[in-house]
Amino acid sequence: MKRSKCPISNALDFLGDKWSLLILRDILLYDKSTYKDLQQSDEKIATNILSDRLQKLEENGFIECNHHPNDKRKKLYTPTDMGIDTLPIIIEMILWSKKYFPETYTPDEFLEELKTKKEETVNKIMKTKRTVI
Repeated sequence: MKRSKCPISNALDFLGDKWSLLILRDILLYDKSTYKDLQQSDEKIATNILSDRLQKLEENGFIECNHHPNDKRKKLYTPTDMGIDTLPIIIEMILWSKKYFPETYTPDEFLEELKTKKEETVNKIMKTKRTVI
């Protein structure tokens, strides 16, 4: 149920919890694609929360879940176009956080690339993710 017709409120209805953007970050920027990969993130998400968020991200169209081609017991999580389109939001959050909380960690090379050619970098990542789909 939506709170209002405000676009920010609408986005928060889907992505406003503590974990969804972190899961999308891992899928989009760190090429994590399995439950085990996602569970090993630095933030140490609880298994029940990870399962719940993956299900919600899939139900809401941000990711797809398919069986691994070599191991049918494993599931692969891949971003949809809608999920890929969250990348600019994630990038802006990285830059904002680095500006106001400089002690946060972002690899220097990636940060410099974002500062000097952000649009090109974002487009390159988005294009790469779209060709994988």
